[in-house]
Amino acid sequence: LDEVVVTALGVSREKKSLGYAVQEVSGDAVNEVRETNFVNSLSGKVAGVQIRQSNTMGGSANILIRGTTSLTGNNQALFVVDGVPIDNTINNDAGQGQGSGGYDYGNAAMDINPDDIESISVLKGAAATVLYGSRASNGVILITTKKGRKGKGIGITVNSGFVMSMIDKTTMPEHQTEYGAGYGPYYSGSDIPQFLYDDLDGDGTMDYIVPTSEDASWGAKYDPSLMVFHWDAMIPGEDGYLKKRAWTAGENGIDYFFQTGMKFTNNIAIDGGNDKATFRLSYTNVDETGLLPNSSIKKNTVNFSGDYKFTDKLSVAANVSYINSGAVGRYGTGYDGGNVMQSFGQWYQTNIDMARLEQYETAEGMHRSWNWADPATLVPMFFDNPYWVRNKNYEDDNRDRVFGYVKANYKIAEGIEFVGRVSTDYYTEYQNERIAMQSNDQSKFSKNVRTMNEMNVDLMLKISKHLSDDLSLNGLVGTNVRRNTIQSTYASTVGGLLIPDVYYALNSVAPVASAESYVERGMNSAFANMSLGYSNLIYVDFAARMDQSSTLPEDNNTYFYPSISTSIILSEIEALKNLSFLSFAKMRLNYAQVGSDAPAYSLASTYTHNPNWNSLGMFSVNSTLMNPELKPEQTKSLEAGLEMNFFNSRLGIDFSVYKTNTFDQIMPLTISNASGYYYQFINAGELENKGIELALNATPVMAGDFTWNVNVNWFANRNELISLTPEVSNYLMGSLWDVSINAAEGEAYGAIKGRDFIYANQLVNGVVDESIDADRDAARVVDADGYYLKSAKKDEVIGNITPDWNAGVTNSFSYKSISMSFLIDIQKGGDIYSLNTKYGQATGVYAETAGLNDKGNPMRDHLDDGGGMRYPNTVYADGSENTSYVRASHWGGYWYYNNIPTANYVFDASYVKLREVSLTYTLPKSLIDKTPFTNISVSAVGRNLAILFDNVTHFDPETGQSAGNVQGLESGAYPTARTFGFNIKLGL
Repeated sequence: LDEVVVTALGVSREKKSLGYAVQEVSGDAVNEVRETNFVNSLSGKVAGVQIRQSNTMGGSANILIRGTTSLTGNNQALFVVDGVPIDNTINNDAGQGQGSGGYDYGNAAMDINPDDIESISVLKGAAATVLYGSRASNGVILITTKKGRKGKGIGITVNSGFVMSMIDKTTMPEHQTEYGAGYGPYYSGSDIPQFLYDDLDGDGTMDYIVPTSEDASWGAKYDPSLMVFHWDAMIPGEDGYLKKRAWTAGENGIDYFFQTGMKFTNNIAIDGGNDKATFRLSYTNVDETGLLPNSSIKKNTVNFSGDYKFTDKLSVAANVSYINSGAVGRYGTGYDGGNVMQSFGQWYQTNIDMARLEQYETAEGMHRSWNWADPATLVPMFFDNPYWVRNKNYEDDNRDRVFGYVKANYKIAEGIEFVGRVSTDYYTEYQNERIAMQSNDQSKFSKNVRTMNEMNVDLMLKISKHLSDDLSLNGLVGTNVRRNTIQSTYASTVGGLLIPDVYYALNSVAPVASAESYVERGMNSAFANMSLGYSNLIYVDFAARMDQSSTLPEDNNTYFYPSISTSIILSEIEALKNLSFLSFAKMRLNYAQVGSDAPAYSLASTYTHNPNWNSLGMFSVNSTLMNPELKPEQTKSLEAGLEMNFFNSRLGIDFSVYKTNTFDQIMPLTISNASGYYYQFINAGELENKGIELALNATPVMAGDFTWNVNVNWFANRNELISLTPEVSNYLMGSLWDVSINAAEGEAYGAIKGRDFIYANQLVNGVVDESIDADRDAARVVDADGYYLKSAKKDEVIGNITPDWNAGVTNSFSYKSISMSFLIDIQKGGDIYSLNTKYGQATGVYAETAGLNDKGNPMRDHLDDGGGMRYPNTVYADGSENTSYVRASHWGGYWYYNNIPTANYVFDASYVKLREVSLTYTLPKSLIDKTPFTNISVSAVGRNLAILFDNVTHFDPETGQSAGNVQGLESGAYPTARTFGFNIKLGL
């Protein structure tokens, strides 16, 4: 009942006194089953927190608390470690998150080491985060690290783990194995027009030759008795040169390409202390290899924390972390040649034997590709050998980072304390990307170097007093000065590499392209908080902050935001005190207002420097018109909640409802090109979030040595764009081919738009009337030939990325020295568009494009022979049942995307996952009494072990390109990594 939690600015408060929602997660929740990106470990463990994780090695995690509040700004939670704000930038290519290619370099918060985490407090609403200012308007992940402790001698803890990763084949593209390479019967001269027909080996006999230039599988039916020339029969000097092989599906499919990933994590921590000082020194090494060839991450973390009590009044503490992390071969993403899944899931030949591609170059260094444009020239038509991609066209990156603080506490009088703190977060990183000569794309090398620095100075006066027997006061008043700088330099070859396999920017055919940027911003702030408690019955909190931002107009750069919250301890009311089943009850209510400033340099329009020509400096007007009158975004939040514990706390419920409205959104809005600009920064729009959260904990069984605990987190968020501007009702956030992600008035943030089907309810006397709202449960309409009719508009709302609700259920059991837990993670609703499905079906690669139709005949047979397919649940324009069969024998028929609306590729993203499992055995004291160890435990752990339910095939419905505002797009997604292994923890 007297539980203490960490709140804003690192202040510890009794949880019962708080008038806003705070949920705590123990450090064990993220360091027992350790993720490369610890943020992923929070999935399903906190009500109101939605996490979407990519399936790439070291990829970014998208974390939203209570939905999206900003249309174009950063919606990620603020991370704070021991009071120090930590940068969480996602430093990926601008188009990477929209699926246009690139690498997911992860989010910067993944540098936080889970082995150093003691606990995590999630501050959800504006009333909880107001003291942190503008950046905390999306919630705060408040991390408290492990510290030294008083004790006898020096304590040593060793924590070592090993996990293996394997692909979850249910999230892989499933290929058909009945038909091979080609787009159809387009070649003459033989009885099998799907093959090239020529005398390739010069023996006077005509040969069947696989059409290697075609990246589809609408070719000839497999026949093991038929001998043909494959792609590797065309390479002079090799053993298989001009040798035929049987016409069969590849013996080793795309799953052969994936290897077993391995990760070793070793941590050693030393701590100790006495009455005057404590310290803790920790070192962690992570060595990981990924699922793809030539992929690895190495990370080293050193953390030191210590405090010293100089006098009874003065104490000093410091905490610093140094992290060096580097990767080789992160996975290419999106619709790009650097992403092997773009071929595997979209454009491919199922006759390819992956084992024959492992040798990706000849002894002379020539690229060996399955996709020859011509047997005579032997250059790739569209796709490189996937092993060439991974071993020649890879990236490497590295980051050195230091963050921490030094602070002094001075006790002025009993209950009055002064705190001064200086903190920093500094890192420098580079990203190298390369494309080798002989690749399908032009050879290239680029280097991006970036340095980020943030300095904070905080001064606070803290008060904790009992003014009388019934009245208590907790308060603080303080100031913060923050300065940020970001400097980056980019250089790239132009026109390709001059010398093969020499990777630096000056090895360029044409003059090097380069760009530099320097961004500086600052904020000065003052804040205050006062909490009054009366008779352990009612608590009232007042908090306020004023920010002065350098990114706002000089004469209007200060903004103020307040909050008020109250907590009423219902169980202290006399009428409820004698209820034996009620252990504790509290009602809370709060209102808060927070603000967010503008992006740096969005006030004044400047010229952009272009590459020099003939030694002349070339400058042009920036494409975005800046706005010298920008105002800060404003968010107003109202929250109510109820906490109740029953039966001596065997059952606990924490229920919250909230409503948040964000006004004066800062966004670059599209304007007429005639103005000389493409965009203009404006204040506009109102975005609303309303939600319900429920956290439940229960102990159903507590009998002798056996205990069963259950924790349930459930939440639903309803989001709506109330308004944009009088002239514009839709904001385009991202697009991919025929689909777009939007913020549209009257819709939830993340509306998916494209061409829709025509539905039977839109037929009026045999004529389509699209002014009638579609009933998507009605039959779909086809034309006289059996092909779908499509909506005339290309921007119909056909889905939304926002889920209906999310939940996590953790069951944990303990019996004597054995403990076990497992987490079920659930999402209901939300939609995702799959480019893989669109192209994988159109190219005849996917399993559903072969097999039998509803007549029992091979669908790829000619229509006259009973082949073809009929679109299900369809009618003609006159309302009669569709009886027409569409050919499914070659490119452009039943599965062709130009014949099918965009809505066909939008899927329900619901899932139920077995997210985590752990089984731990702690050796009894009697077994280790005579050893130097104080404790020994061994654990078996697993993560992402199974998808128990979903509504998609060929990919994981949770997948995304990277963290950021644009979600709901699947393009070249990687399979999910299932991990399992063990962990050993030793205490000395």
